[in-house]
Formats: sequence, structure tokens, C-alpha cells
Amino acid sequence: MANVDGSWDTVTKSPMGDQQAVLTIDSSGDSFTGTYTGAMGSAEVKDGKVDGETLTWKLNISVPMPMTLDCTATVDGDAMNGSVTAGAFGSFPMTGTRKA
Repeated sequence: MANVDGSWDTVTKSPMGDQQAVLTIDSSGDSFTGTYTGAMGSAEVKDGKVDGETLTWKLNISVPMPMTLDCTATVDGDAMNGSVTAGAFGSFPMTGTRKA
């Protein structure tokens, strides 16, 4: 199983421009908890799952409007690549780098 714990600097390419946020991950077996904190506020990780090197989780955000984001990422060492799906707005690429 990949080491996914820590703080990650992430960038999501959204229609409103690049959204930078810090994703913190605290895994326990095949699940994880954490927070996602950026310019638009902070959200608790919901339903965090770890499957080998693949992470899936949900975020309930209120800015710019209330919605649930479905997130997935694959961890490769100190990098992650994935996507954030915002309901009818579509899916946006996300990248991340583990903070030292």
C-alpha cells in the first residue's frame, strides 16, 4: 500500500481558474480522514477510501455554491494526479505534490 499520509499542495484546473488548496491525509487501513483548505474555505474529507495507490473522497463545499465534489487521485511517491467532479459542471484535472 502506498504511503499517502501528509499534507499535499494541490491545484485543480477549474473554469474559475487554478484553485490551490492543501489536502491533509491521515490514513488508517483502507480509509482516511483529513481536510481540504484553500482560498474558498475549508472542508472535511468525507468517505475517504484508500485502494492501493488510489484515493477517493468527497468534499461538501459551500463556495461558490453548495455542492458535493467527488474526488479521485493516484499517488506516485510524492506526487498525485486525479480529478475533481463537480456534478453537472463536469470533471476537472487535479495535481498534487507532498509538502516536505
